[in-house]
Amino acid sequence: MGSASISVDEFQALEQKVLQTVELIKKEREARTAAEAARAASEAQVAALKADLAARDQEIAVRGQEIVALRQEISGLGFAQAEVESLQRERESVKQRVEQMLAKIEEVI
Repeated sequence: MGSASISVDEFQALEQKVLQTVELIKKEREARTAAEAARAASEAQVAALKADLAARDQEIAVRGQEIVALRQEISGLGFAQAEVESLQRERESVKQRVEQMLAKIEEVI
């Protein structure tokens, strides 16, 4: 068998390539770790935003129910107002009739 012989320059060049490859692998691992941390932070932020959105949706639903209740109350007040006006008209009519009756009584007396 023959022995493989490498020159010192070739060995140093090969060693330099191995060191560069190791350095690239280290940088890639660091970049991957940073990317995973950024992804985890983004996922946490998305989850927090979803929770906030759900809370706001719930608040909007509650406000919607309050608006419906207030509208019903307002329409009830409108009915009450109409009833008060009707009673006032009726009172005025009765007042006029009573005044007419009093006038007739005074004529008789």
